[in-house]
Amino acid sequence: MATTVDRKEDPISMRLPEADVAMIDRAATLRGRSRTDFVREAAVRAAEDVVMEQGLVRMSPEVFADFMEVLSRPAAPVPEMVELAKRPAPWEPGYVAKQ
Repeated sequence: MATTVDRKEDPISMRLPEADVAMIDRAATLRGRSRTDFVREAAVRAAEDVVMEQGLVRMSPEVFADFMEVLSRPAAPVPEMVELAKRPAPWEPGYVAKQ
């Protein structure tokens, strides 16, 4: 009787132009990774970015109204940012580098 084995990984096969493979190999080498690891990591990162862009936030109408009210409030000044904005920029006269 034949048994089935659950795969922990699924293969993906692609045909790429030689120039693309050369670029991928060069980048993988610079990262100290195999071609497979490099492509897998890049593909997963790109997929995560797409999924995160499509994220949906669900909330009740009451919570949404509260959320919008908070967003509509004037921004409170952050004392550290106010102080930083008062300092001269590195290219302006009077700038003193922190020690």
